[in-house]
Amino acid sequence: MTFKLGGFVAAIGLTAGLMVALPVAAQAAECGTDKTIDIAEMNWPSAAALAHIHAIILEKGFGCSVEIVAGDTVPTSASMLSKGVPALAPELWTGTIQDAWDKGVAEGTVSVAGVAISDGAVEGWWIPTYVAEANPGLKRVEDLPEYWELFKDADDPSQGRFYGCPPGWGCEIINTALFEAFELEDSFNLFSPGSGGNLDAAITRAFVREEPIAFYYWGPTSIMGKYAMTKLEMPAYDEAIHACNADPACEPKGKSAFPTPPVIKGVATWLLGEAPAIADYLKKSTLTNVEISRMLSWGDENKAGARETAENFIATEADLWSQWVPADAAEAIKASM
Repeated sequence: MTFKLGGFVAAIGLTAGLMVALPVAAQAAECGTDKTIDIAEMNWPSAAALAHIHAIILEKGFGCSVEIVAGDTVPTSASMLSKGVPALAPELWTGTIQDAWDKGVAEGTVSVAGVAISDGAVEGWWIPTYVAEANPGLKRVEDLPEYWELFKDADDPSQGRFYGCPPGWGCEIINTALFEAFELEDSFNLFSPGSGGNLDAAITRAFVREEPIAFYYWGPTSIMGKYAMTKLEMPAYDEAIHACNADPACEPKGKSAFPTPPVIKGVATWLLGEAPAIADYLKKSTLTNVEISRMLSWGDENKAGARETAENFIATEADLWSQWVPADAAEAIKASM
C-alpha cells in the first residue's frame, strides 16, 4: 500500500503478519477491479481513521489494490467530479458542495455508496450527564437562566458562563445568534474558548473534576466518546431560522436546533460498476456517532495516529465490522492482523 501525504510519497512496509494475502489473480477477481482504489484521508480524526479502516478491509478482505491519498472536502470532491479520483471519500460532508455534488450524481460521475455515520453528525449545547441527573429540571436551553449559578463565571460571578464555539468557525456566528434568541445575556456570558483545543481542555477539566459546565460541542469526536454528556433540548430544526442565524446581517434571530446533516461515503461511480462486492460492503459499513467517538477516544488516549487507530478498531471491534463483509473475507482480515 502506498501513502501520499502532500508531495511526499512513501512506500509503507507492512509487518510479516499483514503480508499474508491471496494470490494476485484471486485478489483481482475477488475485488472486482484491477484498478487501484484511491481512498481520501481527510484532515480530521474520524475521517482519517475511517480511510484506514476501509483500506485494511479492502486490501486484506477483498484483495484490492489500495492507495491512501491526502484529501479535504472541497479539493477531494472537485477531483472526484472532474477526474473520477479518488475512488472513495469515506466521510464526505456535502453541505458546502451540495449543488456541485448533486449535479455530479445526476450526471453519473459520482455516487453515494451509503452513509458514513448512521445517525448523522451531531451538534448542540451540552451539560455533563452528572449535572443533568442531579438537576432533573434542567432539560432545555430555556431552563438555563434558572440554573445560572451552577455555571458561575469565575471572571464575573454575577453571571453564568457558557462555552461557545471557537472563534473563526462558522458555528461561532450561529451560537451567538442562538444566545441572543434565547435571551441569555441577562444570566450568562457567552465565553469564547479561543480555540478548539482550549474548548476541549475546559471540557476535560470540568469532567475530570466533576464540575458543572455548559458548552457547545459536536460529534463524532474523542471527547464525546470519553465523557457522558447530555444535550439540552432546543425547538425543532427549522431550515429558514437556521439559515438566518448563520447570516450576521439577518434579523430577527430565532430558536432552532442544529441540523443533523447526513455524512456520506462518496465514490466515483466507476467503482460501483466494476466492483459490486465492494459496493455491497460500502453500503453496509456504517458506524454510529458513539461507535466512532469511542474509536477516537482510544486513539486520543493512546496518542495513536489514524493507521494505529484503525488497526485497533479492526482488532477489537470484529463483532461490528465482520457484519459488513462475507465470512471468508472476515477470516482473511482476522488472519492478516
